[in-house]
Amino acid sequence: MKIIPFKLERFFAQYEFNVPYLLCCSDCESLTVQELLELEPGAQEQLQRLWLGYTESTGHPELRQEIARLYARISPEQVLVHAGAEEAIFNFMNVMLERGDHVIVHDPCYQSLRDVAAAIGCEVTKWTGQEQDRWELDLEFLRRQIKRNTRAIIMNCPHNPTGYLMDLQKFQQVIQLARERNLLLFSDEVYRGLEYNQDDQLPAACDLYENAVSLGVMSKTYGLAGLRIGWIATQNQEIYASMAGFKDYTSICSSAPSELLATIALRHRDHLVQQNRAIIMNNLHQLNNFFYTHHDLFDWIAPEAGPIAFPRLKTDQDIEAFCLDIARKKGVLLLPGNYYDFGNKHFRIGFGRKNMPEALEHFEEYLQEM
Repeated sequence: MKIIPFKLERFFAQYEFNVPYLLCCSDCESLTVQELLELEPGAQEQLQRLWLGYTESTGHPELRQEIARLYARISPEQVLVHAGAEEAIFNFMNVMLERGDHVIVHDPCYQSLRDVAAAIGCEVTKWTGQEQDRWELDLEFLRRQIKRNTRAIIMNCPHNPTGYLMDLQKFQQVIQLARERNLLLFSDEVYRGLEYNQDDQLPAACDLYENAVSLGVMSKTYGLAGLRIGWIATQNQEIYASMAGFKDYTSICSSAPSELLATIALRHRDHLVQQNRAIIMNNLHQLNNFFYTHHDLFDWIAPEAGPIAFPRLKTDQDIEAFCLDIARKKGVLLLPGNYYDFGNKHFRIGFGRKNMPEALEHFEEYLQEM
């Protein structure tokens, strides 16, 4: 496979660890190993006694059991653990798509949700959220784009980078449409659990549709990106078996310490989610005030879930030049929207970490000086 560079990740490789303030991070506040182990009596001793041999290729049974508890109709045997979400995306695309297939992808999107399929030789149609309608998706557009060779719908809710959250009725209509046409539905749900109104949380796609694959990860909602643990959940045994077989050519199995720590974290998931949601809501209040104050410079659509949003710069300045100027002068990193192939005016702002208010102060200083 020949695949183009992952532009967003190359951007972060250059800048992420060279600035003091990440105001564009997509994850939430993390923990130290000590803080995580302190959540559970005996956890430290369990880690010290851990045997550092190979793990089961599908994931440790206890970890899969805890992941299965996130869903209503999924058993541990229907959970396949991966090295983060990226491996799961790559594996799904490679086993379920073929050259000449057509896929419809929720846009703007994390690049691999679109470009792995393109590298395979698939025809890709962007299903773009409408900014003027708070990033809402047009269901009739989706319906019109389905063709004889359409193989899959790729969607992401809660959405990266806009914070859009589809309502339940529309979500059910998407699933019904996929079922009628016997389409695969790959549902990126890495921010599930971070809805601001918990009553708005959508069911997992894998619980509602037999040909759906739900993607989860420890990085986003739980803030444990360093564990590099992700997973898929699906009722479709053919998809599961194909992905499990392909995984033998990628990671084979996960890190034993990471699997143990992820298991402990998921046993305390309510605590972690409540902690991160509290940080998000406090930071979002400050962001709403910030963008209200600077409405002459930015268009701000407040997100509905997750720790990121996608404001638009109103001036004539190129967005990448704007973001890099702030990084150089104030050490504050924003992610230019061109890394989502979405023009040159938007930028991703992240607010899932405790130091966001401090980063925002430096952003404010830059605007005052500008």
